[in-house]
Amino acid sequence: MAAVATCGTGAGSTGSMVAAGSKNNVTSFQRRGPRASGSDSSYSRLVSIAGTRPSVRNGQLLVSTGLPALDQLLGGGLAVGTVLLIEEDKYNIYSSLLFKYFLAEGIINGHTLLVASAKEDPADILQELPAPLLDDNVKKDFDEDACNHKTAESNIKMKIAWRYQLLPKMEAGPVSSSRFGHYYDASKKMPQELIEASKWHGFFFPEKSSSTLNIEPCSLTHGYIKLLQFIQNTIYEEGFDGSNPQKKQKNILRIGIQNLGSPLWGDDICCTENGNSHSLTKFLYVLRGLLRTSLSACMITMPTHLIQNKAIISRVTNLSDTVVGLESFIGSERETNPLYKDYHGLIHIRQIPRLNNLIYDVSDVKDLAFKLKRKLFTIEYITKLTSYGMQGQKYLLSGHLHRKLAINRSHYFKELKILKKIY
Repeated sequence: MAAVATCGTGAGSTGSMVAAGSKNNVTSFQRRGPRASGSDSSYSRLVSIAGTRPSVRNGQLLVSTGLPALDQLLGGGLAVGTVLLIEEDKYNIYSSLLFKYFLAEGIINGHTLLVASAKEDPADILQELPAPLLDDNVKKDFDEDACNHKTAESNIKMKIAWRYQLLPKMEAGPVSSSRFGHYYDASKKMPQELIEASKWHGFFFPEKSSSTLNIEPCSLTHGYIKLLQFIQNTIYEEGFDGSNPQKKQKNILRIGIQNLGSPLWGDDICCTENGNSHSLTKFLYVLRGLLRTSLSACMITMPTHLIQNKAIISRVTNLSDTVVGLESFIGSERETNPLYKDYHGLIHIRQIPRLNNLIYDVSDVKDLAFKLKRKLFTIEYITKLTSYGMQGQKYLLSGHLHRKLAINRSHYFKELKILKKIY
């Protein structure tokens, strides 16, 4: 309003009247402006952390998972102070790749890493991180793939089911310079100088000495007790505790826990159908309490396909904030099914967090598949579901099959017989 008061002669009285009136009638534009309060100043310091951004839904601070397509599905990224549970695929191929993307994103943004594993030495895991891709190289790789599928996509564009036309498009490649997260080349390793310049803490269960935590020893396995103690010490000693002011510049702690719940951690939850789940659920409960008051984000991979008791899986899901499942086609009937020949597996967004509430959100985006190209791991919408009224049955058809049926009506009956044999 000071600008209005100084614009030209005679504008001073008009400007002062407007300024006086605006004190009582504050417009919405003024409410949205920055304030000089302490809370807003601390908020601006949080937003200034490298590799973070506020959520457009609730203002929660977000970090990238290392896969921009997955960030989009999770509502913009992974919320700070939450746990992302990755349900491992059968042979732990693609889930370990997502795990490495998460850690690689932390190194690129200068975040502190905490890598915990009972299977691999954390130092060896860091040596296997994928190399970051330059924007020009990413665009080139996506353009080449788009060119290969351009003809098929143009032929089926007008023939997909109506409900799929309303779905948001998956941003597989870079769309603008303001995108969140980075892309990585799965065929190359991250340069050694980047790893050496990063700050990380490793927890390799076979090498850690025994320690104590303020929890009854009988309620947790030995491995879980030591891991919680290690995470707690790192959060408090490194200044990631949100309840205490940090003396140094604020940063994010990325916690990655590999194969949690496996027998390597001393947990028998995957060995017996009626095993005691109290140890695992207690660990997740305490871990979430540590994360809620800290500037940290956690990704956990868990072999849930080995857990026979569905009630245990339900408890683990409820104690996690975000749950993503990977279903690989390796070793299954879908691996040889021509309907899935363009993909390597399905991805299921089972749960999205609704912070400060007792319930969670369920993603309305279904029919998602992933494939690992020569360099890139991509998430796409799978082939569309279409209905043929003569038989009153619905079949999942590939784009090539849509094109065949559109070219010649007589092919319909032949393809229908093939589909019946497949299913």
